Amino acid sequence: MIFDFYGTLVRMVEPLPPSHRSVFVRRGLAGAAAQWGDQWAVGPRDGELHREHSADEESYRAWELARLRRRARGCGVPEGEVEGLVTELDRVMKDLRLALFDDVSEVLAELRGRGLVVAVCSNWFWDLDRALDEVGLARLVDVAVTSARAGARKPHPLIYRTVLERCGLRPEQALFVGDMWASDVLGPLAAGMRAAHLWRADRAVEGAAPPVPDGAARITTLRAVTDLL
Repeated sequence: MIFDFYGTLVRMVEPLPPSHRSVFVRRGLAGAAAQWGDQWAVGPRDGELHREHSADEESYRAWELARLRRRARGCGVPEGEVEGLVTELDRVMKDLRLALFDDVSEVLAELRGRGLVVAVCSNWFWDLDRALDEVGLARLVDVAVTSARAGARKPHPLIYRTVLERCGLRPEQALFVGDMWASDVLGPLAAGMRAAHLWRADRAVEGAAPPVPDGAARITTLRAVTDLL
């Protein structure tokens, strides 16, 4: 069993991190704030391959900060303000308060009790293992694969190959569960896995649910996963 992380197992709770605009404005950079736009758009694109930057944590951290510097300079941030701004933006992007959805612990414990390998595969920062520990999932997860370390973001095939290899599974033996359509349904199907599209009633992603293709199912709670085994 392979699960996505954010939106599937965990959600963000208050206190929420400050908006990037508020960081800019407090630093007297309102003009640059207007050009910055979506605060999450500074990360790698979904499906991006970045193996050369994922050789080790130091290399990946340097790449993260370099992206922020380029974006800041492109938005007109004065050179003398760049480093301080980038350091703060990097910190607030990662200072997330996370909590488990109510159905997570019991379902993962049941799967482990059945002798199944439980994995998490996520487009996340370098320290996915720490995030799992902080929300109390470390003891319930056998394998954790983050895009930062794998060198590619879902739905790139490399990250699915990585998690399957770490689990010791062939694609047809795995069920991938997640809330994002391209990353957690279409990508796993293309990799030869089955997929379960998690469509929670209080999901953060808006829009209508796409038709479910062959090899996939749609569920509204993780408790339904056991019916798919």
